[in-house]
Amino acid sequence: MPRWRPLQFTMGNNQNPQPAQVFEVREVTYRYRQVTALDNLSLSIPPGKRIALLGANGSGKSTLLRVLDGLAFPEKGAVTFCGEPLSEESLQNSEFSRRFRRRVGLVFQNPDIQLFCPTVFDEVAFGPLQLRWPRERIKDAVEKMLEVMKIPHLKDRSPHHLSTGEKKRVALASILVVDPEVLLLDEPTAALDPRSASQMIDFLVGLRGEGKTVVTATHDLDIVQDIADQCIVFQAGKVAAQGSPDEILAQQSLLEQTSLLHAHRHIHGAGVTHSHPHLHSHKHGPGDLGK
Repeated sequence: MPRWRPLQFTMGNNQNPQPAQVFEVREVTYRYRQVTALDNLSLSIPPGKRIALLGANGSGKSTLLRVLDGLAFPEKGAVTFCGEPLSEESLQNSEFSRRFRRRVGLVFQNPDIQLFCPTVFDEVAFGPLQLRWPRERIKDAVEKMLEVMKIPHLKDRSPHHLSTGEKKRVALASILVVDPEVLLLDEPTAALDPRSASQMIDFLVGLRGEGKTVVTATHDLDIVQDIADQCIVFQAGKVAAQGSPDEILAQQSLLEQTSLLHAHRHIHGAGVTHSHPHLHSHKHGPGDLGK
């Protein structure tokens, strides 16, 4: 069994009091019928950090994002948001629910799950409408956000007739328009062409220093150093390790064991097969939308 040194998140001195953690997950278990997605999971998400949840498909990272967004609730264990319980009961309280939805936004891996309005403008305006913003404020905010995401030319288009990259921009704009403090991103570069993926990474890099808490689930090791300050590695619904991107990426045995890297043989000249492995990060296609 390989040995690596898990790191604990720490908070620096701050004269302005804040909750110690944005999210606390304690001994959480979640199952899809007979399949255990989260297995007695415990972890913390501190404020203002960019966290990458790393893991192969089926490791539990997407399920965790749904739990953190209050879309799924554990059968065992507890979750808190800024020290308050996050549960079905708490979200039935309209004051807590409105405050939570204003502060936390989730962008799904598959944007088709998220987009349902007749036009792009309506899609981006939906969140502010639910928060009962004044009409002029909504119009200004939507137009500014469309400019930021470089999609003002799409405002009258149906989101369902856009490319995958455009859909992801619209989905992200629909969350960012209300300026949430916490962003939960599920495989933001999945199924994108190279140019769209590069633009998405540039956007995520630009979040550095804005004070937002950004939690990104991904199995793309190539982007981790750009988008994250800390990594949490998942395996079978549990935390296998955590640390800085450099520390995690240096642990080849960890990455192999958690199926973030795989080895295979190459046939070189004259048909000679070499037995030494070459490691590659996983790259999945548009149809690979696993949990």
